[in-house]
Amino acid sequence: MKELVEIIAKSLVDNPDDVVVNETSDDSTINIELTVAPDDMGKVIGKGGRIAKSIRTVVKAAASKGDKKVIVDIR
Repeated sequence: MKELVEIIAKSLVDNPDDVVVNETSDDSTINIELTVAPDDMGKVIGKGGRIAKSIRTVVKAAASKGDKKVIVDIR
């Protein structure tokens, strides 16, 4: 999941070197924290949060094979 979020985020932003993705997991959830440069925050979130919602939808679809819930936080 980490690689998927990283590829999507790097393709959206102007500063791909500032993209940092951290993944932690426990018994039933996978937490993915996406950090981008402050100038690129709007590009990752999108108007009305549409791009952020799309990123979360793609990640949840990719994780549907497993039984774990995926949470994507954008910071």
